[in-house]
Amino acid sequence: MKKRPVLRVFSATAAVCALAGAASPAAAGSSGGTGGTAVEWSAAHGTSAAAGTRWTEPSGTGLGSALVVRGELRTSGAECFSVWVRWTYDFVPGPQRRYATQCGPGAAPVEVRLDPYRPTTTGRLTVCRGTADTSDCGPAVSLTSWPVRG
Repeated sequence: MKKRPVLRVFSATAAVCALAGAASPAAAGSSGGTGGTAVEWSAAHGTSAAAGTRWTEPSGTGLGSALVVRGELRTSGAECFSVWVRWTYDFVPGPQRRYATQCGPGAAPVEVRLDPYRPTTTGRLTVCRGTADTSDCGPAVSLTSWPVRG
């Protein structure tokens, strides 16, 4: 009968879903909005640096969780710098999106919320020179890697 391959595929899919759920931020004990510990992040480029914390909290949709990223972009030079994030959904990268800009010396808040946040979604944040594109950026940092606590 042809049912065996279907069962194998179903079993493999269930195993992958179980592993993804076990590796989620809520399972890792790192959700900041629900009593866990927030995770620090930082990125820099040129005369600008961004830093803050990220955590998960219950989703506004009532299903799963939301990823919250907050911090500050500080610039000490005369140029403009921006914080950009690229989300990848189920291995499909989305466009870069600008979340904060600071021109000249000073600071700007960084506020990002991804709701709903799924275990198969990844995100990378980078600081770039200018406001129009991501052609001149520092190293990207992960917003979706979570420490596993014992």
